[in-house]
Amino acid sequence: IGHTQAAAGVAGVIKMVMALRHGVLPKTLHVDEPSPHVDWSAGAVELLTEPQPWQQNGHVRRAAVSSFGISGTNAHVIIEQGPATEQEPEPLSEPVDGAPVVPWVVSGRSAEALRAQAGRLAEAVAGVGAGVGAGVGAGVGAGVRPVDVAHSLVVSRSVFDHRAVVVGADRDELVAGLRE
Repeated sequence: IGHTQAAAGVAGVIKMVMALRHGVLPKTLHVDEPSPHVDWSAGAVELLTEPQPWQQNGHVRRAAVSSFGISGTNAHVIIEQGPATEQEPEPLSEPVDGAPVVPWVVSGRSAEALRAQAGRLAEAVAGVGAGVGAGVGAGVGAGVRPVDVAHSLVVSRSVFDHRAVVVGADRDELVAGLRE
């Protein structure tokens, strides 16, 4: 992550959380040579020219993140590794039922293509059309769970410049949103 102006602080926090999570010290960016104002021969501090494994050595890992704003606002935070858990949580691989609302994400290469894609999805889920893609045909909608459609739209569909999200509590509400 390089300089991101207004988001530099949060970008630095994200970078260090990921470094803690993966146990890797990231290399120092945008430095061609060490500063001559620091005595690099004293002590054990050095620039990281390549990513390095971040050994725990019996201690909790900690990292400092500083953000220096153009307005003169400076912020500093210390991030500490969380306590070890018995087992790392598994990434979400299956959709979860019971959400109060479900988002359906649709995209297209143009505004017209986005509308057409939303229309095809509405027809397929309502069970009246030719479907959205190969293998999706008439009558499919009755047995489809909205959460499964949401999951599939996010993990298996292309993302184009024109996007829309329809949010609803059930299939009828989501289909109405797509048609709108």
